Amino acid sequence: MDWLKRFLRHVWMSPIILHRQFPVATLAAIGCAVADGEKSHRGQVRFVLEAELTSGQLWAGTSARERAIDVFSLLRVWDTEENNGVLVYLLLADRKVEIVADRGIHRHVGDQRWRAICREIEHHYRKGDFLSGSVTGIQKISTELAFYFPATGEHANEQPDAPVVL
Repeated sequence: MDWLKRFLRHVWMSPIILHRQFPVATLAAIGCAVADGEKSHRGQVRFVLEAELTSGQLWAGTSARERAIDVFSLLRVWDTEENNGVLVYLLLADRKVEIVADRGIHRHVGDQRWRAICREIEHHYRKGDFLSGSVTGIQKISTELAFYFPATGEHANEQPDAPVVL
């Protein structure tokens, strides 16, 4: 029964709903939050939103976590000089936020802290506060990155700051 509920959520989900909850101004603010955060650290943060999975992905039983790992690879978030890329992935139909971090930062922060940040973002989203949830999550990730990879003057922006809508 859970599989059927999930399938129906994805069928009824639409990019229109995603854009209603994440209008252009919110997406711009997310990009600014990423850029501002990256002034304090040498890490790279990517923010990705996806309304729903394809039927094929649903039939295969793809979880939000598995899809986040796929997107991490597709966007080459792992391809940073210090292995400190972090992906924030939202699968709106499942109402799930996942963080995938490259090994350079993950070994310091760990699963428990990443999950806590995800749950905080999801808490804001459940209240309908998509802007605040996104910006708060980015700020918390930036705090972790700044602790372990503080900015040391000029550094290259290896990943775009603007959020990606799939």
